[in-house]
Amino acid sequence: MKKSLVYTRTGDKGTTALVGGTRVPKSHVRLEAYGTIDELNSFVGFLVCEIDDENALKILSFIQHKLFTVGSYLATETEAVPPKSASIITDENIELIEKEMDRLDSELPQLKQFVLPGGSESASRAHICRTVARRAERCIYRVKDEYPVEDNILKFVNRLSDYFFLLARCESNKKGSEIFWDTTCK
Repeated sequence: MKKSLVYTRTGDKGTTALVGGTRVPKSHVRLEAYGTIDELNSFVGFLVCEIDDENALKILSFIQHKLFTVGSYLATETEAVPPKSASIITDENIELIEKEMDRLDSELPQLKQFVLPGGSESASRAHICRTVARRAERCIYRVKDEYPVEDNILKFVNRLSDYFFLLARCESNKKGSEIFWDTTCK
């Protein structure tokens, strides 16, 4: 019988190997960071199921591929093994997200109040992506407290939360309506 490639049994004692070979506990700060990036990628896939704009779908596909890049980087012992080119986030990657954010922002009404998550199914999913991106960013900063982390990794993940906020606003305006914080709500 052919041996499965899905399970290796090497993690049965609560450790896993980083790219570079060092075994670390499954509670390690790096695993928390790249696990949260993986979670974000799953939520982006969930968001894609509700998006009907072709341009947004292209950007979301780009983001999903780049989230694998970020995860690969975070799983690499960069202090011992140089990251492979597939694990690098470039200035151009960040600029692409920024240009898309500028485009989305130019199509939206000026924001004068805080927005509550919701407004439509797709907007709600984008807000989930926004909050998970923020958590991923906090996790990566914890990694940076102990290990080297390229600035572009942090910039990219930071831009993602802003991108998902703008996408949520666009989706609310197309498919529902934005819900604003009512400071008088009792």
